[in-house]
Parts: sequence; C-alpha cells; structure tokens
Amino acid sequence: MNKLLSTLFVGIDVSSKTNSFCALDFSANSLIYKTISNNQPGARILIDSVIKCLKDNNLKFVIFALESTSIYSTHIANMLSTDEQLMPFHPFAYCLNPKTIKNFRKSFVDMDKTDTNDAYVIADFARCNKITSKPWRGPQLLALQRLTRYRLHLAQSLTREKTFTVSNIFIKFSELAILEKDTRPFSSNFGATAKAVLTEFLSLDQIIYSSLDDLVNFIISKSKNRFANPELTAKLIQKAARDSYRLDKVLYEPINVTLASSFNIISALEKERDIIDKSIAKNLKGFSENQVLSLQSIPGVGPVYAAGIIAEIGSIDSFRSHDALAKFAGITWRKNQSGNFNSSNTRMTKTGSKYLRYYLFEATQSVIRHIPEYKLFYQKKCSEVPNHMHKRALALTTRKFIRLIYALLSKNLLYSSSKVGERQ
Repeated sequence: MNKLLSTLFVGIDVSSKTNSFCALDFSANSLIYKTISNNQPGARILIDSVIKCLKDNNLKFVIFALESTSIYSTHIANMLSTDEQLMPFHPFAYCLNPKTIKNFRKSFVDMDKTDTNDAYVIADFARCNKITSKPWRGPQLLALQRLTRYRLHLAQSLTREKTFTVSNIFIKFSELAILEKDTRPFSSNFGATAKAVLTEFLSLDQIIYSSLDDLVNFIISKSKNRFANPELTAKLIQKAARDSYRLDKVLYEPINVTLASSFNIISALEKERDIIDKSIAKNLKGFSENQVLSLQSIPGVGPVYAAGIIAEIGSIDSFRSHDALAKFAGITWRKNQSGNFNSSNTRMTKTGSKYLRYYLFEATQSVIRHIPEYKLFYQKKCSEVPNHMHKRALALTTRKFIRLIYALLSKNLLYSSSKVGERQ
C-alpha cells in the first residue's frame, strides 16, 4: 500500500499520429492532461512531463498503462520501459487488452468518448490495481515476435492463394480438382509435375490425344523420374481429362496465364517462408535455453513452433496456471446454461492472442502425428460427436497440449513419454 501511495499512474490512449495521456496519483487527482505526437520528440515531452510531475509531487514510482493498439503502441512502450532518466522511478509499462479497458469504462456513467477521457480511464484502471498482465518484455522478444507473426502472415497468404488457385484448376481441369485420393494421378496439385500438366498443355484435348508414350516421357521428365509407375499416372491423367468439362477456346490463354501466375506466387511465398524459418531458428538461440529445450523435447515441436509459442507467452511465470495460459490463447469455452438446461454446443472464446492460438493449433497437429497418446486422445474426441468432429477434437487436444507445455516450462522439465519428465 505504501508503494501505491507513492506511485504515479499514467494512462496513454495511443493512436497512429497522437498519444493522449493522463497522470493520476493514488487519490485520483489528475496531475497531467496532455496530447502529444506519436513520435520520438512527442515521447520525450511525455517523459519530461512525467519526471517533473514525479518530483513536484514527491512521488517515487511510475506505472505506464496503454492499450495494445496494433503496432502503434510498440515504440512508446519500449521507450518508456528503457529510458535512463526514468530509471530512478522504477518505471513499468503495461500493454493492456483493449477489451478489458472497454469493459472497465462501463463503470463511468455518461462519460464522453474522447481521447483524453480514454487516457483517464486507462490511468484509473492502473490506479485501481486491476492490471494482471506482466510488464513490457523488451526488444529481444519483439524481434522474435515480428518474425513469427510474419510467418503466420505468409502462411495465411499461401492458404489464400492456393484456395483461389483451386477454383481455376477446377475451371480448366474439373475432374483433377475433385478426384478421390485413390484415383488421383498426383498426391498434390501443387507439385512440379501437376503444375507442368496444368500450364504446359493449353487444352485438355492436347492431353487426351497425346500418345501414352509421349505423356509418360513428359511425366518422367517433369518429375525427374520420381513416380513409381509413370504409365499408370499417365493413364489416370488421360482418364481425368476425358471426364472433365471442356472449355471454350477463348478461355484457354486467360486460364493458363492465371494459373501460371498463381503457381509463381505460391513458389515465391514458399521460398520466403523457408527464409523466415531459418531466421526464426537463428533468433531462437538467443532465448532462454531451458525454455527452448523443454518445448523442442516434445516430439513434433520444432524451432518454428517453439519460437511461435515463446514469442507470445514470454516467460511462463506470467501465468498462474495452465488455465490462465489457455485463457490468454483464447482456447476456453463459456458455459451456456439456463435453469435445468446445459448446452453441449458452446463456442470457443477466441478472446486471447490469435498468434499464440495459431501456433498452438499447428504444434498440436504435429504432436498428434508424432505421439501415440495424443493421436488416441484426438481420435477419441472425434468419435464423441457427429458434427464438427475435427475442430472440436483438435481444440480439446490443444487444451491437453497446453497442460503439457505449462508443466514442462514451469517445472523446467524435458518431455518424457513416461509422464515423469527429466529435469534439466
């Protein structure tokens, strides 16, 4: 309590161009109201104003609270937590969930919605000791975070481009896009040979009326002789071509140009993803070796998934339990109950970090393929319901995976199939 009485609480409403800030003492007296530019000179004005206020009011500590506003809060949070002139006042900067501030604001009845008022609400939130998150974690974590988040951006771009390309594949070669697994000539329509078939033959008639030997030689050449039975593959391609819809000649060139362009984009995105993966592995070496070893000891969790998880959670000490970690990732479910009715169909909250949620889901899918226990658990959950089987089973398996992550990181253990774990 004595420390709180000597603390200045600074709330900052961040936007792309300006920062409005308000400073309160523990008695809720407003000591500063000001709007500055969201740049380094503006931040310098903020720091100088806060230092003067601290000295004038004989305060010894300062807490900065600001909403996590996309990238716009990054620089100011980093500067406030590392500025040398603020160090004697033991500064802590907190980036808060905007949803939390929005709910807290409802307690202020009939307050106008302005930037300065928002800054006051944020400062009062800190003054009331409502902050439960950990302080700003510094540039090293931010560096890894920018890489892992960009990788997610690349993955989403790849998915979006492939989805669009599938529609064009169907237009040109309808049967190839919808064949069942055991009758497909290619394991993937985005492989080198499939790309060549889709772009180097202007029309399906060219495939149908090619001799089998010519088509076999084409497949051997494009696949570098990697097909076990190129003759069977050629026959499957010709059959699919005969069963497909025919295009008007006016569509031949536009569809081919579109497909070739999409394949080039996909190749470029995959190449960039591989470059980012190498950079992530390199940057991961600068982090706590124990955290990295604990995560990578889990079969199926490589450097990329480990980095994605570490970049979002930082230190496991930030979370009191695996439930808190799951809540931060938004992998929790709200109850839907009224009287004697309890709904079995509940939606995932998804209120936490979408980046952490992505890497947890991706890592879980890999773990399912590598650890029999998780595969059996996933299959069991799939068999329990008739609808949304995969999504539900994956979410529940991910929740189980979160318990494992929390146990390993909090106890500094390596994964062991015996469930005991080896201490590092």
